[in-house]
Amino acid sequence: MARGGKAAARGRARRQVLAGALMMTALAPLPAAAPAWAQQAVAQRAVAESRPGALSALGGEHAFDIPAQPMTSALALFGQQAGLQVTVDGALVRGLPAPAVRGRMTAEQALDRLLAGSGLGYGLSDRSTVAVEKASLDGADGPTRLGPIRVQAEAGSPYGPVTGSVVASRSATADKTDTPLIDTPASVSVITQKDLETRNVQDLQQALAYTSSVSVDEYGSDDRYDFFRIRGFDQTSLGTYRDGLSMRIAGWTASRLEPYGLQQIDVLKGSTSSLFGLNGPGGLVNAITKRPPEATQGEIHGTFGEGHVAGAADFGGPLDAEGVWSYRLTALWQDGDHGADYSNDDRRYLAPALTFRPNDATSLTILTDYYERDGNAGYGFPARADVDPDSFLGEPDFNKFDTRQADVGYLFSHDFGNGLTVRQNARYTHLDLDYEQVYGGSTDPSVPREAFSVDGSVNRFGIDTQLQLDRSWTTVDSKTLVGFDYTYDNNRETALYGSAPGIDIDDPVYCGRSCVSLSPYLDWRPVQNAYGVYAQEQLTFDDRWIVTLGGRYDYVDTRIDHLDSGTSDATTASDLTKRAGLTYKVTDDLSLYGNYSESFQPLVGTYAVTGSLEPQEGTQYEAGVKFRPLGPDSLFTLAFFDLTQTNVPSYVSPVEQRQIGEVRTRGVEFEGRLTLDARTDLLLAYTYWDAEIVEDGIQGNAGNRPADVPRHLASLWIDHTIPGSGSRGDLTLGAGVRYVGSTFGDDANTVKIDSYAVVDAALDYRLTDHVSVGVNVTNLFDNQYVTTNYYGSVYYGDRRSVLGTLKYAW
Repeated sequence: MARGGKAAARGRARRQVLAGALMMTALAPLPAAAPAWAQQAVAQRAVAESRPGALSALGGEHAFDIPAQPMTSALALFGQQAGLQVTVDGALVRGLPAPAVRGRMTAEQALDRLLAGSGLGYGLSDRSTVAVEKASLDGADGPTRLGPIRVQAEAGSPYGPVTGSVVASRSATADKTDTPLIDTPASVSVITQKDLETRNVQDLQQALAYTSSVSVDEYGSDDRYDFFRIRGFDQTSLGTYRDGLSMRIAGWTASRLEPYGLQQIDVLKGSTSSLFGLNGPGGLVNAITKRPPEATQGEIHGTFGEGHVAGAADFGGPLDAEGVWSYRLTALWQDGDHGADYSNDDRRYLAPALTFRPNDATSLTILTDYYERDGNAGYGFPARADVDPDSFLGEPDFNKFDTRQADVGYLFSHDFGNGLTVRQNARYTHLDLDYEQVYGGSTDPSVPREAFSVDGSVNRFGIDTQLQLDRSWTTVDSKTLVGFDYTYDNNRETALYGSAPGIDIDDPVYCGRSCVSLSPYLDWRPVQNAYGVYAQEQLTFDDRWIVTLGGRYDYVDTRIDHLDSGTSDATTASDLTKRAGLTYKVTDDLSLYGNYSESFQPLVGTYAVTGSLEPQEGTQYEAGVKFRPLGPDSLFTLAFFDLTQTNVPSYVSPVEQRQIGEVRTRGVEFEGRLTLDARTDLLLAYTYWDAEIVEDGIQGNAGNRPADVPRHLASLWIDHTIPGSGSRGDLTLGAGVRYVGSTFGDDANTVKIDSYAVVDAALDYRLTDHVSVGVNVTNLFDNQYVTTNYYGSVYYGDRRSVLGTLKYAW
């Protein structure tokens, strides 16, 4: 076949949808019996050998951990763990059981064991797609050819879920196209579903804790937002995305992600504005919502700990025999706290989802959710060595940070069949905030505390439309992407500010709501319309050189209505951002890359000391290497980067900012994700940040390190499964350590925060094929540490948390 034909075939294979593979018509007749097992084994091998070199083309050894289950889901898991696509007629496998396959072996050996005695064989339709077919017992006529329909796309899906490994092979975040990570000219970390479940993450910060070039928990136990930095830059406000759409923050009213509702988290490091628009130079986090599965699956579980009880359910599958309709329902109820006095972490989450796939070319998924979260705002303590971080210095019947959020959106795609595909994602969000806080305890009980409250609401709509054209010539493959997106944000916030009587931090006595005095502080409505149009070209030459070029034009219209004074401010901002990347694939498992990219970040200016805040602009230069020593079961990334951002804001009071000038971060990051064998997973990460305030025309801090930016970050996680009898008795043990280097609490570098290390642990024991118990511990040794010093108040990290889980899965 000519090269262009191969590329077209690969494109068609990638575009085959998942529908119908798992639920088709009635079970097709099995081959005639007699001494069937031996004959079928011969026929199985005959199918594979019908294409010369097919078996050896499956590659080297992989780590397999496939429990006994229906053949449909077993083939899906095989494809995922082997890094291959698998196609089969649904009628052939419906109702067939599959044996357990565990251990390190070649894909050929694993598939032979999986299909043994089933009457099925296999061959390769291209170098990455295995076609499972009915094995013929009559060699003269050859194997029966049936139109293959894909069992699953998880092995190469950029959206997950990856359930059997901590290593993903693809992502659609970096380029907005389905691109192997080793081909992408950027540093990308993918946190898989297996990783999320093994560590039993409770929020986004825990999910990111073992990722290179990401620092979290900047404000310790403050539970209002998911605070994180990427490459030294604070990305909390603009750097969080869900299903490719922004969750940006303007004010105090902000959305948060429920990790139980996610199947994958992608972290794109470096400037991203050429595709995503408004953002800082550090990067972004794109969370992938759980979507309806192709095969019936589900789980229910209960989680218990000190001050914590939760119940959750997640199930779904096809609604009809043809697989045209499929569904998923995810739900969580939690009554919890953070271990400190009067802390609170209650959640109610319900997320129905529905997929309509009428044919191989069209897919529409409706995603909805309702999320209630009742928590507390964190606060700092006086900088005193003997303070008890579990003390509560607010007012128990006043302090709260309660949100109510509803989302409805969709994911649509259609393949026109000639290399042209259209995709559109959209989401509407409504969010209400009820925020009240007394804070600021002093060593002098006579010093009044401060009080603050916000009654806020947000209405947000985002839509992103993409048109992709794939073409192939003799030695060149092309992916052309053009798109348009629009985001509308309408906030309304009424803030009050005041005081409450002082408190003895060693023996607190509370006075109640009646002692809190508040006065109007702010009543505003910021409304923002952001428009963006972008284009990108990915050219692959001889399967080795990959050139990526892109650009985007953004126009932002912001109006702020000051309802307390009856005045309004209106501003506009626009910019053209560019990106250029080059990847050279030395081998299929080793690539070198480099990129240049730009960022653009307008700011809502109400918090400025004087005037409005100018848009921030940034540039990045990056070079790196990616290596897969174990093939798809591993990915090592080493990256060097140089980022510069101008018009950087810095807080001069808890509610006001100033723009200090220019900040630069140079550094190196290393991350390794690998499955050493069928039983062992390993995560490695190290980061070095050389961050500097280059220009500061206000307070003369040029040459200093920016506040809250560590120089060193490191982490290690390993888990190992000790096999029992079959799936029963499997014991998984995991442990990890996270290190954060010293920081400064201010730009003047006068307040130093010591480095710290935290150890986590996990245990899971499988009682039966369907039942397991687990224990997860964060901060195993109950280390007491300070995360930051904010205007003289120190923030402590979370204390030890122990959660036990009982799960039933099918």
